[in-house]
Amino acid sequence: MNKFVCTTCGTQYPDSARPPSSCMICEEERQYVNPNGQAWTTLEKLIESQKYKNKILLEEENLYSITTSPSFGIGQTAYFIKGNDFNVLWDCITYLDEKTIEEIHQMGGINAIALSHPHYYSAQIEWAKAFDVPIYIHEDDKEWIVNPSDHIILWSGEKLVLHEGMTIHRLGGHFKGGAVLHWEDGNEGNGVLLTGDIIQVVADRKWVSFMYSYPNLIPLPAKTVREMAERVKPLSFNRIYNAFHKIVKEDANQSVQLSANRYIRAVQGELFQT
Repeated sequence: MNKFVCTTCGTQYPDSARPPSSCMICEEERQYVNPNGQAWTTLEKLIESQKYKNKILLEEENLYSITTSPSFGIGQTAYFIKGNDFNVLWDCITYLDEKTIEEIHQMGGINAIALSHPHYYSAQIEWAKAFDVPIYIHEDDKEWIVNPSDHIILWSGEKLVLHEGMTIHRLGGHFKGGAVLHWEDGNEGNGVLLTGDIIQVVADRKWVSFMYSYPNLIPLPAKTVREMAERVKPLSFNRIYNAFHKIVKEDANQSVQLSANRYIRAVQGELFQT
């Protein structure tokens, strides 16, 4: 029996004697099946290959990024927030070895894992078992949980306070339960928003964008983007970190509002000269 891992998206499936016939995450229009076909591995094989390692980097005071090198799956970044007696892992990556576990224990360990959306569930159960912690996923995305576990806690409503100064907000958009994490004490008290790609930092780091499907370039409706921007508008944050190590370093809430306005003008045909 093996817990097979999709090599394209990095999602780990439950124990089975044979690989699944397909990956339900990749088969859906917000992801994609590798042009060379569906392929599988296991976490054990990744570790045995001695090809991969995790890099833990200090991004700013009490905030660390965790990435796998060379890149595996989607290649996203997880973030470790060191709070006041409460540490959070925001989003997840597939690769997890003893060295990573030891390093994080030396940093104080993890008290909770919180997810932005299904593309980053990856090997979340392995991480939860290693640190014996709960995983918080919005109930609107429960259908995408391919590897069930007692560690998973489904939350409902529009926000969930994980701990003082750390709140998950459901924005929807990319996924119905798409969420962001507001860390009030981040950026020297000016506030940080960790967004996965529910709000996506773009090439021009003063701007962000919003999509239903990033790989297949399917946009979101103007109404949905307006609602997303309105939900974060009351929050105090000056900086955004996305899932791919891109950062809006200052005036981040203003960037979201201006970007939402630009996006809406574009999808309504008002941005273009004829």
